[in-house]
Amino acid sequence: MEKRLYRSRTDRKLAGVCGGIAEYYGWDPTLVRVAWIVLTLLGGSGILIYLIMWLVMPETP
Repeated sequence: MEKRLYRSRTDRKLAGVCGGIAEYYGWDPTLVRVAWIVLTLLGGSGILIYLIMWLVMPETP
């Protein structure tokens, strides 16, 4: 079965994007969220990427 990237329904703080990425790669969701915050603070692109991922990633069926 093919592995797919979904937004998480169970591990979400805002839209489940970071939780979904963490589930897909088998990482700790806290580390993904911290990386997202650092990306946002360094260049501001984290917010735009998060919004795009929110729109593009389907929610877990």
